Amino acid sequence: MYQLLRAIDYMHRNGIFHRDVKPENVLIKDDVLKLADFGSCRSIHSRAPYTEYISTRWYRAPECLLTDGYYSFKMDIWSVGCVLFEVMCLYPLFPGSNEVDQISKIHDIIGTPDPSILDKLKNKTRGINFNFPPKKGSGIEKLMPHAPRDCIDLIYKMCTYDPDERLTARQALKHSYFKELRFVIL
Repeated sequence: MYQLLRAIDYMHRNGIFHRDVKPENVLIKDDVLKLADFGSCRSIHSRAPYTEYISTRWYRAPECLLTDGYYSFKMDIWSVGCVLFEVMCLYPLFPGSNEVDQISKIHDIIGTPDPSILDKLKNKTRGINFNFPPKKGSGIEKLMPHAPRDCIDLIYKMCTYDPDERLTARQALKHSYFKELRFVIL
């Protein structure tokens, strides 16, 4: 995961976001991870709206599901959080069967966001009904009781509903979950 975040950080610092981070696009040989399939990449500096149907649904950030293409490089971070969960648990975090079910699965686990967050997203859509019933969410920790607290915290911070509050790759690399690795990996 540290190597994956380093790859994402490198891309973002160089003005590119991947837009399709998922386990199938993560290649590992020996101790080296490589991110693959750059066919969906976009420039961070290009202007939204972007393609609406992007990223594999299970790894798609809420802003990709709920807006008409108004998302940013932070969508990659959401996807990395979903991949981290899947690596730890061996099953996907939000396996929605369609876009409506996808949002429902997100709300079931992390809860319905504050109305102010939904209002920000409403301004970037052509009329999707955002009247979601309030839900607390079961919590990620309930799904992975075996995981270290730092791991769960990192997933929450990468899978923050509001992209403005979501970690950057650089911030994720500095998270306490990777504390020991930072001294080992150059």
